[in-house]
Amino acid sequence: MTTVSILGMGNMGPAIASIIEKGGNTAQILGSNDTDQTVTGEIVVLAVPYPAIQQVLAQRADQLAGKIIVDITNPLNFETFDSLTVPADSSAAAEIQAALPNSRVLKAFNTTFAATLASGEIAGQPTTVVIAGDDADAKSHLAAVVTAVVTAGGLRAIDAGSLRRARELEAMGFLQIALAAGEKISWTGGFAVQA
Repeated sequence: MTTVSILGMGNMGPAIASIIEKGGNTAQILGSNDTDQTVTGEIVVLAVPYPAIQQVLAQRADQLAGKIIVDITNPLNFETFDSLTVPADSSAAAEIQAALPNSRVLKAFNTTFAATLASGEIAGQPTTVVIAGDDADAKSHLAAVVTAVVTAGGLRAIDAGSLRRARELEAMGFLQIALAAGEKISWTGGFAVQA
């Protein structure tokens, strides 16, 4: 059994926690400012809005050292919803990896909405969690957790390759959010992957 700590109590944190628990693993959910509780998971999911990342890393850098960090953020301009806020040759995940050199950062869960994680499907297709990361061991470990979740909850996982693919995943997440905010798709919909 794996313990996964989730920092963030918005829509995504509890949705991810329920998937982890369906897979027979343990989820610890902490508020992003809940610094009186220690992160206990070997895997830590950053389920906070991108603008909160710097504060979370500053408050918990020592607790995150040596852990597998799963970045679910989409670094978009929340005022205008018209652009990503990281440089074109980078990603939020790459910035987090640079800030946490003793941790292994993965990008995952950012191309799904909480509702599609909870329902386990999008337009009749299983919800797919796309994962990108440089550390083979981290991906293998996370894949083991995600595989258990997939088996229990009917979700799929796809390895998108290196952490460099996080930029494309963030662009997909941004597009999906922009479409939902513009009422072109519903917040219970999104992109489906047909394998």
